[in-house]
Amino acid sequence: QNQTTRLWAETGSRPRATKQQQFEYGYLFGAVCPSNGKTEALISPIVNKEVMTQHMELISKATEAGRHAIVIVDGAGWHTIDTVQPFNNVTLIKLPPYSPELNPIEQVWSWIRQHCLSNRVFSGYEEIVEQVSQAWNKFIPVPDTVKCICSRDWIKLT
Repeated sequence: QNQTTRLWAETGSRPRATKQQQFEYGYLFGAVCPSNGKTEALISPIVNKEVMTQHMELISKATEAGRHAIVIVDGAGWHTIDTVQPFNNVTLIKLPPYSPELNPIEQVWSWIRQHCLSNRVFSGYEEIVEQVSQAWNKFIPVPDTVKCICSRDWIKLT
């Protein structure tokens, strides 16, 4: 179910925005590297540990040799240590409860919603996947934007 956001409109007018009333789910698993701007993503109709493990595999394969990926996660049930156990170059850091502002990917989700997905109604799962794919692909082509949105002083490692 999508959100509504502000619209540009003529002063004094009352613009109308559609709001999705039914629920259909498509899940975007996304990861960004704040140091180089590279990204990895996976879209799935379900969310569970198996899909999370597939996402960790993508991150592991994308991580340069000799480097180590740190993935910041919240307390979701599928964000568990066993999803990274098969990979020796990926580690999960779990955030404290109720602290989404510490997770840089939350700004990505906000950007995608505001710039690509708000004030929309989707006809079904296929359209959700298509629009989410287009939104992710609109976000990722400029590594400097990715780095700017996702960088944090506390995240910089040497």
